[in-house]
Amino acid sequence: MLAKRIIPCLDIKNGRTVKGINFIDLIDAGDPVELAVNYSLQGADELVFLDISASEEKRKTLLPLIREIARHINIPFTIGGGISELNDAHALLNAGADKISLNSAAVKNPGIIDLFAAHFGSQFVVVAADTRLCGTRNLIHLTGGKEATEIETENWINEAVSRGAGEILLTSMDHDGTKNGFDLELLAQINKTLPIPLIASGGAGTEQDFIDVFKIARVDAALAASVFHFGEIMIPELKRDLIKHNIPVRLH
Repeated sequence: MLAKRIIPCLDIKNGRTVKGINFIDLIDAGDPVELAVNYSLQGADELVFLDISASEEKRKTLLPLIREIARHINIPFTIGGGISELNDAHALLNAGADKISLNSAAVKNPGIIDLFAAHFGSQFVVVAADTRLCGTRNLIHLTGGKEATEIETENWINEAVSRGAGEILLTSMDHDGTKNGFDLELLAQINKTLPIPLIASGGAGTEQDFIDVFKIARVDAALAASVFHFGEIMIPELKRDLIKHNIPVRLH
């Protein structure tokens, strides 16, 4: 069995790491470069940086920050936010990013998944899906969760896979920042037929939540933010606990 991955996520706004609840009420969580170095030393497997206001502000992701991060860490990292053209991805990969994450731009123009996968290879393309339960349906939301669509989440993920996505980063907006646990039911349902890795996001509050998402939903990676940013869960202790529960992880 492949090792499960622990991935801290850093939401970036105005050059700082921020965190909120259900995608709103953002508070400052620290300097992204300092946090990245700390997570690398703790034994994080990867990092994800999301420039959360890039799409809304119709601007590109912050390249100087990406270069600074790449200079200071030696673990893979993914960048998302405001990526809509091949040149955007080229610039980010040249600045040191290992993968790029597509969200709003891919929903509005699904063909860019095909384009990016053909150009860079599927392993570089993460499709991020922000989902919220609306009545009885899980629907995709765009621009940092502010814009609802009528697109069913599972349908969109299936399309993204068919177009060449290499990984899916699924965030439950209902669980985001609540620390009440991951959306195990939705994640297990999606993962049942998913042929590519699934990264779970939204709701981590305790070490047990990580155990549950790996054991019950059988995801490939678990992503979290505030529990790591504010020192509520330390990655070395988390990984030791996962090993005790027979969940394979890499110890650095």
